[in-house]
Amino acid sequence: MFEEHKREHREDGMVMLQTNIDDMNPEFCPYVSERLLSAGAHDVFWIPILMKKGRPGLLLNVLTNADRLNVMESIVFEETTTLGMRYIWTECKRLERHSVDVETAWGTIGVKVGVMGGKTVQFAPEYAHCEAAAKAHGIPLKTVYEAARNAYRIFVQEKEGEAE
Repeated sequence: MFEEHKREHREDGMVMLQTNIDDMNPEFCPYVSERLLSAGAHDVFWIPILMKKGRPGLLLNVLTNADRLNVMESIVFEETTTLGMRYIWTECKRLERHSVDVETAWGTIGVKVGVMGGKTVQFAPEYAHCEAAAKAHGIPLKTVYEAARNAYRIFVQEKEGEAE
């Protein structure tokens, strides 16, 4: 997690780089995404689209800081079949983020917590932790996920009880 994401803030100087691709092997998408994320992209996502003459394609979206734009352009041009891209200058609102470990019947699971104005507004178990526990114990992923959510709720109730 980026260090600056630990506190609630607005971030300007962001760019959404976009390009439509209709002639690339879609098996390349995860590799391209990983290269972009490793190079500092904040987010990378692909959207299926219908292009001119009814051709199926993909819309590649890369959210990055403006100062990383040249790096992102190079990766996109090197790794995809696109001949051009467009830019949308934007800013992002980010919640304060932290992680809490909770105990479940299948081990410790991390829970991501989003805070706005000092109040928790989001929380979600770490997918990779839940997946590993589900595989290790041969149980449904949704069972581990719900157990972690419930364990977090209990954790919060106990913490509130200590504060009183």
